[in-house]
Amino acid sequence: MSWHCTFPDDLRLVAFDLDDTLAHSKMPLDEEMAVALAQLLNSYEVAIISGGQLSQFQSQVLSRLANQPASQCVLHLLPTCGTQYYRIEPGTRPEQLVRVYRRDLAADLRRQAVETIEKTARELGFWAASPWGNIIEDRGTQVTFSALGQQAPLAAKRAWDPDGSKKSALVKALRERLSQLEVRSGGATSVDVTARGVDKAYGIRSLLESTGYTPRNLVFLGDRLDERGNDYPVLSTGVPCQAVSGPEDTLDWLQRLLASKS
Repeated sequence: MSWHCTFPDDLRLVAFDLDDTLAHSKMPLDEEMAVALAQLLNSYEVAIISGGQLSQFQSQVLSRLANQPASQCVLHLLPTCGTQYYRIEPGTRPEQLVRVYRRDLAADLRRQAVETIEKTARELGFWAASPWGNIIEDRGTQVTFSALGQQAPLAAKRAWDPDGSKKSALVKALRERLSQLEVRSGGATSVDVTARGVDKAYGIRSLLESTGYTPRNLVFLGDRLDERGNDYPVLSTGVPCQAVSGPEDTLDWLQRLLASKS
């Protein structure tokens, strides 16, 4: 992608989506990205927000930062769209997480979501006979449906719903049946169910409140800022957003930002 952007002097924090922005879906950061992210943390605070649970952040991001020098700025982690929030303070190691909060969804609502998702997916013909891992995962703060299973290979996930019509049909049906909950498209094959009003905008607003920053102090990078994408709600926060087409695109943007500081 050809960039035509300037980096504001009052930029304090760079926020990222995880899958297909910092790394390919469920894959760890590659070496170049890990190095660039570590360098970024010497000049800016960094936030990563995803529908995935904390273990996904640990395997995809923190394991890759473990061999990098300790950062000089805070790393903010917001799993399950910001219903959980952890910080890694400057000078500490990636495994030294400090939990700020965790806001679980009520057990009865999670149980209802699990039952309704399975029933609806089966009715629509979207229940895989031989999945790669669990199709439905209760993450405490949200319930996630992964059409091919949590460990499905990237190629299979990309082939399952290339035009997004399957996920759109499932989301529409679930919104009618789970009207008291928030239902939204997640990753390539996933649908997330959370408390009402919880999406990535919720997480970014929680981050702004915690840090005391204003939207102009942040920039957000995501691969799904289109109207049907799970990054789209961030636009409503007033935080400047940069659409990327994948990790390679993100790395290019990061390297330009780092070069502007040198």
